[in-house]
Amino acid sequence: MRLRALLDTDALGLRLLGGGEELDRTIRGVMTTDLTDPSRYLSGGELVLTGLAWRGGPGDSEAFVRILSAAGVVALAAGEAEFGPVPEDLVEACARHRLPLFAVVESVSFASITEYVVRQVSGERAGDLAAVVDRHRRLMTSGPTGGGPDVVLDLLGSDLDLRAWVLSPTGRRIAGGGADEAPLPAGTRAELAAAHLGAVRTGRPGPHRLTVGGATYSLFPVRGSGSRPDGDDGPRAAGRAVRNVRESVLSDWLLAVEADAGDWPGERLDLLHGVTQLIAVERDRRDAARSVRRRLAQEILELVQTGAAPAEIAARLRVAAPVLLPGAGAAPHWQLVVARVEWSGEAGDGVDAGHIAQSLLEEILVDPLAAGSEPSDRIAVAHTGEEAVALVPLPAVSADAEHDGFETGVVADTLLAAVREPLSAGLADDGRLTLGVSAPVHSAEALRGALEEARHARRVAAARPGPVCAAGHQELASHVLLLPFVPDDVRRAFTARLLDPLRAYDQRHRAELIPTLEAFLDSDGSWTRCAGRLHLHVNTLRYRVGRIEQLTGRNLSRLEDKLDFFLALRMS
Repeated sequence: MRLRALLDTDALGLRLLGGGEELDRTIRGVMTTDLTDPSRYLSGGELVLTGLAWRGGPGDSEAFVRILSAAGVVALAAGEAEFGPVPEDLVEACARHRLPLFAVVESVSFASITEYVVRQVSGERAGDLAAVVDRHRRLMTSGPTGGGPDVVLDLLGSDLDLRAWVLSPTGRRIAGGGADEAPLPAGTRAELAAAHLGAVRTGRPGPHRLTVGGATYSLFPVRGSGSRPDGDDGPRAAGRAVRNVRESVLSDWLLAVEADAGDWPGERLDLLHGVTQLIAVERDRRDAARSVRRRLAQEILELVQTGAAPAEIAARLRVAAPVLLPGAGAAPHWQLVVARVEWSGEAGDGVDAGHIAQSLLEEILVDPLAAGSEPSDRIAVAHTGEEAVALVPLPAVSADAEHDGFETGVVADTLLAAVREPLSAGLADDGRLTLGVSAPVHSAEALRGALEEARHARRVAAARPGPVCAAGHQELASHVLLLPFVPDDVRRAFTARLLDPLRAYDQRHRAELIPTLEAFLDSDGSWTRCAGRLHLHVNTLRYRVGRIEQLTGRNLSRLEDKLDFFLALRMS
């Protein structure tokens, strides 16, 4: 805003005492001070408000005004409430340094002037930023010269004092948070993503607001071109809108702004929505860049599933390796990850579950494989039907590391640790995501076996409770592989025959035979270790085990009976 605008505002009641030829100067901020030397707190462009408490005599005015002028202050406003009319020596000093001087009448507070200036300056900055956003939108639509979302987020910070981040559906940071800023903690990012996904699933209008760690955040969805609902009306349109929510909620980015947007004016909300549209352009561009990797994965998956010759598969792998693992030549190891998204009841009708699984798998595999500026380049994901398959190239490891059993690549136990909370919120109570991970393989011939291994591991994960589950190849050598495929009626009959007599006895006598059986098996049948674990005398333990054998007709000294009890407990 210009200095002239201060005189045009009657409510401020300012009188110009000097510097009328400088009224076209631009105000960029406001500061109230009574320090004799406030220069350390000035950056230039300020209107300085002072109550004159710094002035001990006529000689102080020259020094004070010289400091303000050297700091780039655009004008000085002196209050008359405490010491009466503005002294003539201050008027003369301001005239010598060409610094405009205003008198502030007793009835006008400095707070009123500050509020007015801040509101005007912020509004002008928002307008300038909106023009920048529009310019970047045009640039990014025609090519990648706009600088990406980080440029606009930096402008939000510098011009509107808004800290902002672009986050993925799993809470991964995509943009925002400059080098001189404290990073947004992973737990906070995950909580923000979970709140956003949960709000979108329930249909609440945005921006969504959330307080985490004492700070309030406003969350704006960033929707790509393929995730906008249809504009027509009626039941069919409503059905499409529901499917659209399920298809987009797990793939759309979000803009998290550290501010409460509940009382923002419409102009600022429009500006932030413009920022999300700009970021959506970058999102669409990154999705387009994945098309080459997706096509490679699709070709290799089709060759593996149709039983193509190993030489043909190996040729495609040689083409894929430089694209997915630049600079490494041929990848010596490959790993497969299978994902499936399922919706209960009619929730999944018409939903492209395979495409959703593909997008989620591309997102989930970024962090575990992060290396370099574009970690997502290391994976290629295809989808067929309701299933997505990721082809993961692994860099070579040293012979010593391989001999010691070191395993690089995707590990099922840690794959979902950072993303389970937000994805569970997005899936809500009618969706499930299950993943299976194969062991690394060394050749094209082994890929078919790796695919079946990953699919079997996913079925093991699907047998577990919870909306987001994963299983690895290590579990396929255990009894866990068999249990999910036992029919439910067989499981119920088997466990009832062995455990129901013990449960009934425990209910009648509070004998704790079931906990005793579990502890005995966990102690590998050692009487001493089991008695110590249960804080029992060995004779008491022998009595309980004898009672278990009597009620079930089994002998816990026999391996077959121990195994039957072990499986029954796992299936119960």
